[in-house]
Amino acid sequence: MTKALMTMLVVLGFTTHAGRLLAQSEIVVTDEDFADAKPYSPYADKSYPDRVLFGDTHLHTKYSPDAGLIGTTLDVDDAYGFARGETIVSNSGRRVQLVRPLDFLVVTDHAEYIGLAPMIRDADPLLLASEYGRWLYEKFNAGPEGAQEAFGSILNDAATLTARFDSPEATRSIWEAFLQTADGYDDPGRFSAMTGFEWSSLPGGNNLHRVVVFRDGADKTSQVLPYTTFDSEDPEDLWKYLAAYED
Repeated sequence: MTKALMTMLVVLGFTTHAGRLLAQSEIVVTDEDFADAKPYSPYADKSYPDRVLFGDTHLHTKYSPDAGLIGTTLDVDDAYGFARGETIVSNSGRRVQLVRPLDFLVVTDHAEYIGLAPMIRDADPLLLASEYGRWLYEKFNAGPEGAQEAFGSILNDAATLTARFDSPEATRSIWEAFLQTADGYDDPGRFSAMTGFEWSSLPGGNNLHRVVVFRDGADKTSQVLPYTTFDSEDPEDLWKYLAAYED
């Protein structure tokens, strides 16, 4: 008998014997047998987000005094529409559109003198009722030198914490209209139209700006007005404002 034949007979005999033993025993598998076992798939019991979203958390419109007073004419509708992939007409008069729409956008105009630029452009009665507001209107309509003088005056107001034009009525009107517009563009699951503002502190002439982003809709956010550096240039006071908002 050859070695190969003997090996085959031994293996065959062992396999037959093992099969008989298995046939004689009852194997029961329960959940306890897998209680401590790690899942084979890395995606089993996944509890973390893995979808990358693209957007912009800091965008100004014509309601920011810096952007609005140097030529920006695009408003909140233009901002959210552009972010959602719509075609808009730019400040230069050209039709523009994103290659890929954004997933979210936060419009964060400067809180200080918010809406001043369109108020000057439209000769808003609330602006003209203020002596300083009328002076700004006249200077911006008196040619480049007057506009430059008025713009420098506005910057000086921010640096010295002096709000020489202060109209809560105008601020609330602009703020609430902005919030309502954002709610109209919000499309859960497709596009998030978020709201906020930029607190523009300038201690010692240095920028200590902070962007505030709200997670709520107009129903809650309209209960407050943007916090300005005229209220305080101390960031801890801004935190207190936010804490009070959460309460």
